[in-house]
Amino acid sequence: MELRLLITFEKVATVLSFTQAAAELKYAQSSVTSQIRSLESSLGAELFDRLGSRIRLTAAGERLLPYARQIIELADEARAAVVDAGEPSGAIAVGTMESLTSYRLPPLLELFHHRYPKVQLSLRPTLGDETRQALRQGTYDVGFLMERETAHQGLETEVLAQEPLVLVCSPTHPLAAHGAGSDGAGSLATGDLAAVQLVGTEPGCPYRDLFEDELRERNGAPPPFMEFGTIEATKRGVAGGLGVALLPRMAVRDELASGVLVALPWEPPFVLHTQLAWRSGKRLPAHVRLFIEQTVRLVREQAAEPVN
Repeated sequence: MELRLLITFEKVATVLSFTQAAAELKYAQSSVTSQIRSLESSLGAELFDRLGSRIRLTAAGERLLPYARQIIELADEARAAVVDAGEPSGAIAVGTMESLTSYRLPPLLELFHHRYPKVQLSLRPTLGDETRQALRQGTYDVGFLMERETAHQGLETEVLAQEPLVLVCSPTHPLAAHGAGSDGAGSLATGDLAAVQLVGTEPGCPYRDLFEDELRERNGAPPPFMEFGTIEATKRGVAGGLGVALLPRMAVRDELASGVLVALPWEPPFVLHTQLAWRSGKRLPAHVRLFIEQTVRLVREQAAEPVN
């Protein structure tokens, strides 16, 4: 079995599309089809069922896939060990989310840019389910998760930090009287938020979804969210008095320190953990292991810093 045929097979098996595999491998589609037929001929077994415009792995294809991935990973590791062994090099596809990219990862990205310039990081913005699926399929090498659960089927994870959340509003908002340092009436109950305009990021964001579930459980149907595409836009909307938002404390620490936003005394009944994940059983190349080691060190150091 030729390595290039296994690479093509693994890509088609991952994306389940000859057209998409050809585009990602920079081949003509006819070349991909020819390579798969050549591999099937050498093995004496069909690897894909063709179902009109769709394909799926046969039982033989399912059995071959983990071996193909192991062979490809070993070949990559061997190449890295021989070529320019004195300096880490290679590409890393990283699944991440806006809050982590903006507020947790800059020191890590700066470190790799200056100290390990031959490691090419490609950041792919995705959320929970999509990130986990891409890791299991091998589309991503590593991925960041911010979730309650810390064990995920088919993945190995390293918990980096607990991620505090804070409910914020504008200083002019009626609820601001409850904020820290005010003479207000103390803590807020979930029922106090029943008629409040909520501002948030899109559905699928882990803290937005958990917040909405909590409001639904305690108050019935929650008021509709005024949705913004990014955390920065959400913060601007809240600062402008449009409503309240639940956000990671790391994302609003500057606004809280300057008084642009006020932290409300509502404690979320759920806890999220920032995690780094990769496919279970995957043989990690040296430059990916380096990325994991440096991520664990830097994010934990950052999370240990005092938060105002």
